[in-house]
Amino acid sequence: MPVINDNWLPPTCDDVFGPVPPPRRPAAFDLYGPVHKGLRLALSGLLTRLGAQDWMDAESTAALLDALRAQLEISAAHLRHEEEHIHRLLDARLPEGAIRPRHQHEAHDASFGDLALMIETIAAAPDAERPRLGRRLYLRFSTFVAEDFEHMAEEEQAVQPMLQALLSDAEMRAIEAGILAAIPPARAQAFLKLMIPAMSRPERAAFVAGARAHAPDDTAVAMIEGSAMVSLPAADWHDLQKRLALAA
Repeated sequence: MPVINDNWLPPTCDDVFGPVPPPRRPAAFDLYGPVHKGLRLALSGLLTRLGAQDWMDAESTAALLDALRAQLEISAAHLRHEEEHIHRLLDARLPEGAIRPRHQHEAHDASFGDLALMIETIAAAPDAERPRLGRRLYLRFSTFVAEDFEHMAEEEQAVQPMLQALLSDAEMRAIEAGILAAIPPARAQAFLKLMIPAMSRPERAAFVAGARAHAPDDTAVAMIEGSAMVSLPAADWHDLQKRLALAA
């Protein structure tokens, strides 16, 4: 039987930032959770597709490569949002700043470069070469996904509590508002279509209700609700409508 490592512990604020003050209250606003759930869902799906791909099928290969290109753009944009709106704040508030998260982002950027080159190599390769190159891409992407999952878990277990210790919920919401304001509408919809299906039903209802309460205008609310409608199975969409009606 497999042996569970009882000595494993998740990273803490002290591991990442050194000795820090404890959070001044329980977390009430999660900057990372919703978008990370969406990224995990998307990356897992693409990894599964890569493993099952028939690389001799030119049409489905082209579609998969397009999906990978689009996801790498989303993943890279997510890193830039964190760097601009979270890392800068940590640099200003903490002696060591965001050194470790920044180094992890630099490693991700190197992975994006590797993956982009491999994607374009497959796109230009003769039919007979694609299976070999496809397996290389699958293995390299699996390594990136593993590293990204570890990084996101660390952000949720160490960086989020640090932010909770440093900031009020209003300040946390201001960070989110700044990120959202910097995202073009088309990319915002792409993020929402990943995030909303990855949430639990209660989380989804709370997310939409929060948007109705705090979004800057009706256009933002309509984008969120429209993204939910097109990305959710019918049963989940009806459940969301029911929960929102009960909460109104």
